[in-house]
Amino acid sequence: MATSEATIKLESRVATLEVKVEQLQRLLQTGAREAKPWWEHIVGAFADDPAFEEAMRLGREYRESLRPKPSKRAKAAKARKRRNVRARH
Repeated sequence: MATSEATIKLESRVATLEVKVEQLQRLLQTGAREAKPWWEHIVGAFADDPAFEEAMRLGREYRESLRPKPSKRAKAAKARKRRNVRARH
């Protein structure tokens, strides 16, 4: 008798799980068609936010600080090139 009660209980649990799996599959099928890419959910979230602009400025400054500095010779050559371009126009 205990075995049949356990079997009934197990069958009931399996049936419940099958219903849940079916619901999840339906949800995934409909959600996949309607889902936006993750980035579309955050586009514009920081528009006109001064704290965000400051964070971007600080990040840019930090990245630029990591770049190798041009030599004095390279700076002089770049300045000459700029003067020559301006002189032609």
